[in-house]
Amino acid sequence: MISGIRNTAVAAATIAAISVAADAETKARIPEDQSVRNVVLVHGAFADGSGWRGVYDDLVARGYRVTIVQNPLTSFGDDVQATRRILARQDGPSILVGHSYGGSVITEAGTGENVAGLVYVSALAPDAGESTGDQFAEIPAPPEFVIETGPDGFGFVNLELFKAGFAGDTTDANAAFMRDSQVPINMEIFGERLTQAAWRHKPSWAIVATQDHAIDPRLLRQQAERAGAEITEVEASHVPFITQPHAVAEVIDQAARQVSTVAVNE
Repeated sequence: MISGIRNTAVAAATIAAISVAADAETKARIPEDQSVRNVVLVHGAFADGSGWRGVYDDLVARGYRVTIVQNPLTSFGDDVQATRRILARQDGPSILVGHSYGGSVITEAGTGENVAGLVYVSALAPDAGESTGDQFAEIPAPPEFVIETGPDGFGFVNLELFKAGFAGDTTDANAAFMRDSQVPINMEIFGERLTQAAWRHKPSWAIVATQDHAIDPRLLRQQAERAGAEITEVEASHVPFITQPHAVAEVIDQAARQVSTVAVNE
């Protein structure tokens, strides 16, 4: 019996060691001479930057300097300026990442020379002259995603449908916390038109969540293809950065490494 317990313990320890080694390998630190070492994360509507924690921890473990924008969601201009304010604080080029409506923000804010590439996470990518709301003209939001606008013009996601529409693959407890900590957005934002589209000049990557019930995956693919983005699909709800942070961090890491290689070869 003791021998059996000992063998079981040794096997468990071996499996754990292999798991740790594999995890360390998948999160290999970036080379000291890699030129793009900064990542700026931009959240979308009805949320704040705290949802990026898993992605933040993963990227920091790889050696990146990661900064998170806190969009006020009071106007499109305010959110773009908040993002540019953070970009201006970076020491060197950055990968700019946006989730959902945050994709509109990075599309407008990401034209500066210190933005090396864009990553869209279940995100919209309007063109210049288009608004965020325009993107849903042909492929509307799924029926599970319902926004309720208050008398002051700010919107919340419907409480009863929040998990189904926004965070279907989270636990009930996490979905409830996200639901009850929503950051309302000024609904006029969705009608404000972009003046420029960074994806027309910057290399882009896109993560399409195949179980997204806030933005139809068909629309996400359409947006990514128009932007010429390299597409990665993940089986997740609208919030893959919360439920699959490693997969999201992998794409961001890939983007940073690829643009660094291009810069060296040039």
